[in-house]
This record gives sequence, structure tokens and C-alpha cells, in this order.
Amino acid sequence: MTKTAAPRTAALLLPFLVLVALAPGCRKQTVSLSPDMASSDEALYKIGEAEIKRDIEKGILYLRQVIDSFPKSFYAQRAKILIADAYFRKGDESNMILAAAEYREFIRTYPYSPSAAYSQYQIAMTFYKKMLKPGRDPSKTIQALAEFKKVLADYPASDQAKPAQERIKDCEARLAAHNAEIAIGYHRRKAYRAALSRLAEVMTTYPDYSELYEIYYYLGDCHFMMRQYDQAVPFFTKVVTDYSGKKVAKLAAGRLEEIEKLKAEAAKKAAETEKLKTAPAAPKKK
Repeated sequence: MTKTAAPRTAALLLPFLVLVALAPGCRKQTVSLSPDMASSDEALYKIGEAEIKRDIEKGILYLRQVIDSFPKSFYAQRAKILIADAYFRKGDESNMILAAAEYREFIRTYPYSPSAAYSQYQIAMTFYKKMLKPGRDPSKTIQALAEFKKVLADYPASDQAKPAQERIKDCEARLAAHNAEIAIGYHRRKAYRAALSRLAEVMTTYPDYSELYEIYYYLGDCHFMMRQYDQAVPFFTKVVTDYSGKKVAKLAAGRLEEIEKLKAEAAKKAAETEKLKTAPAAPKKK
């Protein structure tokens, strides 16, 4: 427990009481603290911890007093986390922004604290909680992914590393599904080159995507529709051989049959053309 001299206690206590009285949303009442309580980081923290469950704004004032008056204290660290968690629990967009700011400030102020890894994980969660469905704005998903990767990079041995890895998989799956949806949309609109670009990005960037068989099929079908049959065959073949239980496997098999017929017809026409070229010219009539 950290204590200060009596004169400093009085100086700290007066502005603190004024802040509580003027805080938005607080009931008009007098907060009475003994000198010993006002000069104790632990006592102030416990008041804030109890108060924040009833009145978040008022509880935050107590906790900020711990941080301002005892910045080197263990309880200052705990108070900072408690404030950030309070904003996080509110869950709306504005409070998520405030929560992320508090967690970031905690890491800057206490970079070697055992709670730094937790703070980084929570920063990622402020974005993760606001992610939109695939097909809609993916910016929150991209931000969440980047912040979860920082957990692994900066705190690989922390308790948060494993759950961060799971969240990374989820974020990547969402981004893969987002890009796949856009690519399939391009395919439906016959914008095959644009579709190919997106599909190739999914295939190379997200090799663990659970619906990769659809990516292979549409890659093959884009090439097929562009009459690039030799490039289409490997993708259709992979779908048929590796994903035989999927519906697209039948579609892929049908495309392979079509390609065989088209190639046979092309070969027949080529042979007939060549035959005409090499056939002896008919004698001219006199």
C-alpha cells in the first residue's frame, strides 16, 4: 500500500470530490472519504472496483484518481485495465473505440506488465466484435486479423496466444469467404478475368479455406468460359479427384466431358481442313 503525507492527501482529495460531484449522470451527493482512504491506492481502487458495477462513470472517476495519484502503483495498472474492460463491456461502437484506446495506452505505459498481452488481445477483440458478414465491408475483419497477429508476434508464450490463433483462423475464413463471394459474383456477371484474379487470391492467400473446392471449380469454369480448355482441365480434375463427395464434383465432371467433346470436334475439323489442303486439285475442264 502506498501512502502520501497529509498535506498532499488534502490536495488530492479536493479536486477528486469536485470531479465526482460534476460527473455527467452522477447523482448529486457528497462523497466522503477519510484521509487514510484518500491516500491509499488500494482503498481507492477497491471503491472504484465496487462502484463501477453500479455506476460506470462514477467508478471510472475513482479508478482514474488511482492512476493519476499513484501512477507507479500495482493498483494503477489494475485500474487502467478495469476502465478499459468497462468500456469494452458496453459493446457499442463508441465505447469499443474508447476501450481500444485505453488498452493501447496501457501497453505504452506498462509494456512489461503481465497484462500487456491481455490488452493486445482485447484490442483485437474490439474489432472482432464489430466484424460484418462476408460480402459486406471487411475493414473490421482486416483490423482484427492484424491485431491478433500482433498477439502472436509480441506475446507468443502468453495465455492469449492460443485463443488469438483460433481467432486468426476465423478472420481468415471470413476474408476468404468475402473474396469468394465477390469472385463468384463476377463469374455470374461474365466478368471472368476479374473473377480469376479474386479466385487466385483466395487460393494463394487462404490455403486452409474450408470451401476451397468451390474456388477450384470456378477457376476452372472461368478458363472454360474463356475457351482456355487446357488451363481449365487441372482445376476440374482436382475437384473430381479430391472432392468427389461435393456437388460441384458432378459439375466439374460434366465440364471435363464437354472439353473432351470440344477437343474431339476441334481435332476432327483440323483434320478435315488439313485434308482439304493436301488433296490434289481437281483437273480443269477444257
